[in-house]
Amino acid sequence: MDEILIKYVIGEATPAEEEMVAGWLKESIANEKHLAHIRLIWETSKTLQTESGLDEESSWQEFLQLRDRPGQRLERPEKNTHWLRIAALWVVISGTALLLFTRYYQAKPEMLTLQSYDTVKTDTLSDGSVITLNKNSVIEYPAKFTGNTREMKLLSGEAFFSIAHNRQKPFIVHINDAAVRVVGTSFNIRNDHLKAQVIVETGIVEVTRKKVVIRLVPSEKVEIDYRSGEFKKGMSKDNFYNYYRTKEFMANKTPLWRVAEVLNDVYKVNIQIPDQALANRQITTTFRLGSLDQILEIISFAFKVQVIHESNKIIIR
Repeated sequence: MDEILIKYVIGEATPAEEEMVAGWLKESIANEKHLAHIRLIWETSKTLQTESGLDEESSWQEFLQLRDRPGQRLERPEKNTHWLRIAALWVVISGTALLLFTRYYQAKPEMLTLQSYDTVKTDTLSDGSVITLNKNSVIEYPAKFTGNTREMKLLSGEAFFSIAHNRQKPFIVHINDAAVRVVGTSFNIRNDHLKAQVIVETGIVEVTRKKVVIRLVPSEKVEIDYRSGEFKKGMSKDNFYNYYRTKEFMANKTPLWRVAEVLNDVYKVNIQIPDQALANRQITTTFRLGSLDQILEIISFAFKVQVIHESNKIIIR
């Protein structure tokens, strides 16, 4: 617990760790005092020098020479040892400060930022995990993972994660004030300022936000509404989330309204299907990621419908 408290004091704790500390403080007054003690040590340590001008070996040799000198008597110190207590206290504080500085500042890894702009990018992390970024996405991660966890951030956009297995060091992806925790698995995350979506392809994933924990298995998904705080868990009924990796849209008995929904999102258009019966008709095919007009032409041929382009929308009827 002390390691998390130290990170909390110096402002390096994750949202999940901050919540853990808050709950721990409510358990007893002793816990509050313990945190105050750590905070005092840290604040005091900022004014201390971490190096001493004393040479321990030479000081010890001088003591031995003085002890063995003929006729020389070592005086016994007076009973008042107040100054010794003060010296011992400063030694403890100095040592703790040096430990904190070495552990959380000198050893802090370099943070890297990867932005995909208008292309799909793939990157391999120091642990062997592979991340594929969709267009206009941003991630932040350490040049080398240290400590007991492997943590990074998906700042915005969408990414697919294929995580190298390491049971001793869980992998955690932070998205706004939520966290996705895994050991070794593959999953897709989409994150913007209003909502997030996590879809699991292999393995087990835990999604945490505040005090809510959602556990997902393959083909399950969860959507988080940041404004309302609502979690919506369900099944992922298609593989459209993979389009930027596979370069294709695979429809398998998929309703036409769902195809239109995905095309609207990917191509930033407004496809409308006024006829509800037509919208619910299913299609099984594979569309290549490319020209939207070619995809609409296939839909027109398959359903014997018209595709009408207007100023700000596309109507299928």
